[in-house]
Amino acid sequence: MNNDALPPRSSELMSRQDTALLVVDVQERFLPLIDGSDRMVWNIRRLIDAAMLLGIPCEATEQYPQGLGVTAPLLAERLGEIPEKRRFSCGQLTGIIEPWSGAGIQKILVVGIESHVCIQQTVLDLLAQGFGIYVSVDAVGSRHLEDRECALRRMESCGATLTTTEACLFEWCETSEVEEFKKISELAKEVCPGERQ
Repeated sequence: MNNDALPPRSSELMSRQDTALLVVDVQERFLPLIDGSDRMVWNIRRLIDAAMLLGIPCEATEQYPQGLGVTAPLLAERLGEIPEKRRFSCGQLTGIIEPWSGAGIQKILVVGIESHVCIQQTVLDLLAQGFGIYVSVDAVGSRHLEDRECALRRMESCGATLTTTEACLFEWCETSEVEEFKKISELAKEVCPGERQ
């Protein structure tokens, strides 16, 4: 089939052309307190790897690293310079957000911790700025499950789109015809460390 004849994709779908990845405060001193942190970090690592592979902009933040430590090494080694912040929301980090706006980024996938504090406030601020916001539910966490679940419901009710890591991988890739598909497929097939194959 001639690709020129294809109808346009849904505006609800992310693409490598219009999306960025924001990794919020995945810091080593805080991680042992987060429910399901190993799986969350593994999923964030897969998203970062896919973003790098597909040329999707990716930035991270650290909340008061003097107290909460630096970003988990597995993620930090894949990221550039990570700005620190004291506000819970990343929405006012103009050094990240303004360049994305200038580059035509319309959608942001937000992952990290804590779901009901920095993630939720970031998501609501970025929605207010007009971005389409996506939250990968298996790549966000909180110390308490009820906080995480309540935050996901609130963010969705305010207009954020809930998704999963694997859905994001294939949504960004879009087709099996692209050269990156094999590596994206390998990322999707990975088994989380500590889980049965």
